[in-house]
Amino acid sequence: MKVHSLLGNGFQEVIYQRCLAIEMQKQGLGFARELEMPIYYDGIDVGTRRVDFFVEDVIMVELKAIINLEDVHLAQAMNYVEAYKMEIGLLINFGAKSLQFKRVHNNKIL
Repeated sequence: MKVHSLLGNGFQEVIYQRCLAIEMQKQGLGFARELEMPIYYDGIDVGTRRVDFFVEDVIMVELKAIINLEDVHLAQAMNYVEAYKMEIGLLINFGAKSLQFKRVHNNKIL
């Protein structure tokens, strides 16, 4: 990915988020950044969460800038696709020496 190629690792997540937004604009992709979503437990609003990007209204993208992706980060991305009722999502880590990414599916959508 161009952003990781140009910047490398070591920056804060927000820097990668801004650069990725620039690249998506250049490509003419429709996206929304940090849309806030209420989270419910047993029908009760228990707080909100923001996902980094929604791309073309069909893909959720969650960014990280950490040394290595762990299972907890994958679980978070999977929870997001379910909470936002999205079919597919991407978890992208810019913090590793080589770009890391995982594709996540919402198993609750048939």
